[in-house]
Amino acid sequence: MAVSSCSFPPRVFNAYSSFECRSDPDFSGTPAGEKPRIGSNRRVTASLFCTGGGGLSSLIFRFPPNFVRQLSVKARRNCSNIGVAQVVAASWSNGPTSGYPSSAAAAACQAAAASVPVSDGVAVVEGCIDNDSVQIGDSYDSKTSFLSSDGSITVHAGERLGRGIVTDAITTPVVNTSAYFFKKTQELIDFKEKRHTSFEYGRYGNPTTVVAEEKISALEGAESTLIMASGMCASTVMLMALVPAGGHIVTTTDCYRKTRIFIETILPKMGISATVIDPADVDGLESALNKNKVSLFFTESPTNPFLRCVDIEKVSKLCHSKGTLVCIDGTFATPLNQKALALGADLVLHSATKFIGGHNDVLAGCISGSEKLVTEIRTLHHILGGTLNPNAAYLIIRGMKTLHLRVQQQNSTALRMAEVLEAHPRVKRVYYPGLPSHPEHEIAKRQMTGFGGVVSFEVDGDLTTTIKFVDALKIPYIAPSFGGCESIVDPPAIMSYWYDNLSIYILLLFIYLVPVNIL
Repeated sequence: MAVSSCSFPPRVFNAYSSFECRSDPDFSGTPAGEKPRIGSNRRVTASLFCTGGGGLSSLIFRFPPNFVRQLSVKARRNCSNIGVAQVVAASWSNGPTSGYPSSAAAAACQAAAASVPVSDGVAVVEGCIDNDSVQIGDSYDSKTSFLSSDGSITVHAGERLGRGIVTDAITTPVVNTSAYFFKKTQELIDFKEKRHTSFEYGRYGNPTTVVAEEKISALEGAESTLIMASGMCASTVMLMALVPAGGHIVTTTDCYRKTRIFIETILPKMGISATVIDPADVDGLESALNKNKVSLFFTESPTNPFLRCVDIEKVSKLCHSKGTLVCIDGTFATPLNQKALALGADLVLHSATKFIGGHNDVLAGCISGSEKLVTEIRTLHHILGGTLNPNAAYLIIRGMKTLHLRVQQQNSTALRMAEVLEAHPRVKRVYYPGLPSHPEHEIAKRQMTGFGGVVSFEVDGDLTTTIKFVDALKIPYIAPSFGGCESIVDPPAIMSYWYDNLSIYILLLFIYLVPVNIL
């Protein structure tokens, strides 16, 4: 078995294990009853999958001697000349801050690859059970997953090494069901006493949805993820689950309007009060923490619509010193540009409708964090509903497979557009974290690997001037939302704040492959 050089040490991936699954077709001839299965205490390793340079290396596998015998008669006629298969993975470009290993790590991996013993064209890896397709290990370390780049995670996580559906299909099937049956009453009793695993009812879970949750968890580095029917569903359920009646929260002045409405009008009915601070006002946060028993600090970063950035590491340390949880809405950042959990946040939330779905064809929201906190939210979610349809979950899975490519292009195009707009005489001001003129530019550089695909700016003129500008655009659609493959222009003074009589005319322009001469 020929293995090309690589620059990463062996990695381990945490496969979802509540259901039996087979991750790869078995050509070994082993009786079905003896096939290794992925159980709740086992993890799948793929120590020969290594990446380097900017993508996956090419791997050459020699099929087992009895491979041809495993084919049907018709297949043998068509494939009798197959002796060696070459698996070539598509490569992609990662930025310099994508987490490439050091040269020492690369040398270590190359040395490990060179020392792998080979016999009869099959590589032998010590400490693993070989079933000719995957290696089964007994330990799990999320930091050593062979899915070592965000690009490979968005494509393979939750699927490549096992999922809660027994199938050889590459794509995850859509399981359209509202309920799950039990073979015998005893199996139902075992389920109730936690000796048997089942979703039981559609509101409590779905195998297709679980794949989407596992993929997002892997990308965020989270223990658990809960996906729901929309971003607002995720926000409201999270707030109600984690903030007790009579509790207090801290949030920021710049945030999604519907979130602010919920905090200002719905939470007070439960006796929950809020302190609102500027995103950069760390002293204001500390004062609120000292004056109140604060349960949660909830903010966006970057925020909507001014793209303000919160120093996540700093506020997390401050809040944790007072026993306060931190939840970051990272919708504008995406999990590729910003790892809020790694920076110290307890929870990270996304409107998966936007960049994660990425095609303007699905509504969804997700929240990721520790198993303990997500379980608290999940318990309330099972009561309130807001369940994501499995067909929508499939669209999220499908959309995530190109997330890394889309975000890279959007980052690049948005930065270029922001620079052009900032230099234009008819543009009063541009708000984009990638510009040195942005008030939190230095913070953004520290905690983000890219600055996102949304640019906010003010046209130098009144509402009439702004309308003329918007109507003259040829490519962007006038619409809410963002994050899809189509460019969108959103004048919040009309789209979001028409009834608030605001005198500010900010344009949110979502950028994706938009020519820079639209002005």
